[in-house]
Amino acid sequence: MPDALESQFHEAMLDIYRRAKEEAGYNASLFLRMVVDQGGLQAARKLINSREPSSGYTRLFELDRLDLTVEAVVLQSSHFHPLFTEQELEVCKTRLRDLTSLRKPTNYGA
Repeated sequence: MPDALESQFHEAMLDIYRRAKEEAGYNASLFLRMVVDQGGLQAARKLINSREPSSGYTRLFELDRLDLTVEAVVLQSSHFHPLFTEQELEVCKTRLRDLTSLRKPTNYGA
């Protein structure tokens, strides 16, 4: 049976699905199915530990809404950090940093 922290994290995963749909017009139905079928924590671990970011992560990047990614939720609240390994937290940081750096304007010729 999931503990309170894991249940809170599950709710946070459902919340980013709802927010992506309402705020960004992105219906992440595959993500929702993963969360419902596997639970929020297991779905997050699967996404974080995949070799490449998911198509949903890429779509949220295109919509300039990386704040609605699993990686962002994991990092935004240190409350959830005990659920993840140091390596998983580092993957989250790296993915967000790498894609965020692509959004910065380039100053050619300066």
